[in-house]
Amino acid sequence: MANEERDDALLRAIELAGGPAALARFISEHYESITAQAVCDWKRCPPKRVLQVEKAVDARVGRHELRPDLYPQGQAA
Repeated sequence: MANEERDDALLRAIELAGGPAALARFISEHYESITAQAVCDWKRCPPKRVLQVEKAVDARVGRHELRPDLYPQGQAA
């Protein structure tokens, strides 16, 4: 998948995490198994992964950036 198709917030989160493999490793170690290929296939952060990705990057990319449709700005965390 070309990067221009991927959501900007997700791109930043993947970069901050150290790449798709590092993000997949974090999620696999702390939550449930996921592959780097699965992360590479994301165009937007899947709803069930939003909080996991947010934690992986120490909230440097927040849930309201990753999925504003699910976590509107100003909504209590």
